[in-house]
Amino acid sequence: MDTQLFIEGNTSEGRDAPPSHYLFKIESFSLLSKAPLPKYTSNQFDAEGYKWKLSLYPVGDKHNDGEGFISIYLALVETSSFSFGWDVNVVFNFFILNQLQNRYVTVREWTERRYHAMKTEWGITKFMDLETFHNPFKGYLIDDTCVFGAEVFVVRSTFKRECLSMVKEPATCFHIWKVNNFSTLSDDYHYSSRFGDQQWGVCLHPKGAGEAKGSYISLYLYTFAGIPETAKWFVNFILRVKDQMNGEDIIFQNNAPNKNARSIEKFMLLAKLKDPKLGYLVNDTCIIEAEVTLLGMIN
Repeated sequence: MDTQLFIEGNTSEGRDAPPSHYLFKIESFSLLSKAPLPKYTSNQFDAEGYKWKLSLYPVGDKHNDGEGFISIYLALVETSSFSFGWDVNVVFNFFILNQLQNRYVTVREWTERRYHAMKTEWGITKFMDLETFHNPFKGYLIDDTCVFGAEVFVVRSTFKRECLSMVKEPATCFHIWKVNNFSTLSDDYHYSSRFGDQQWGVCLHPKGAGEAKGSYISLYLYTFAGIPETAKWFVNFILRVKDQMNGEDIIFQNNAPNKNARSIEKFMLLAKLKDPKLGYLVNDTCIIEAEVTLLGMIN
């Protein structure tokens, strides 16, 4: 439990409007203080789509070193229908009415806490010291009557989550694609045969795609295997155009988490590919090689 001490401040810093979510009034407060088990638990109330209860200890929660203070807690109730592993991040505040000034005063700034299956109650053990509370000149207990309240706001999570599950012993699959009669290929794309357990394929745009159109060849690595909509593969891949004469291959390597395509639009200049002094296009045939290693799955 939170054990921060109450520090008496300027009550004019309160507000006229009552707490937005719950307000309860206690009459004959001294009788509650003398009860065999001095504790008050409110009826449940709705706030932010959840159900809550307040617990008040009029002479302090002695089990949490709150003796000599008023202790107050906010509990999240009716959680049995929540999914496994649930949690709710909450910003809340407690108020007490200063009846002399008719203003609702909070004795501490807003508090943010995480509620979960193992922790369904949070609060302030030392909310207000009893000497201050019982002092009639302070205005909190008048004619043996006091008023408490609470506001509760759930912090909605808007962030995205990602889980990378690495493969313990990743295997690499290889593929060699001989593209014959390159000069007669249409301007459109052409696919290699599929390879590997994940049915990889290389797509060639012989005259480029996108911004590379007309000046480069473009290469894409695809997978034809079905992948859940919420998942993608994390792979290391190499695409290579072989230099059949000098061994100076054109190589691109990358780790790619993209779901469907790994693209290199400006893979190689067409002029370089077609240069007869170089060995990339021999007898109107170029050789494209692919190496793909599945490193993990991203969900």
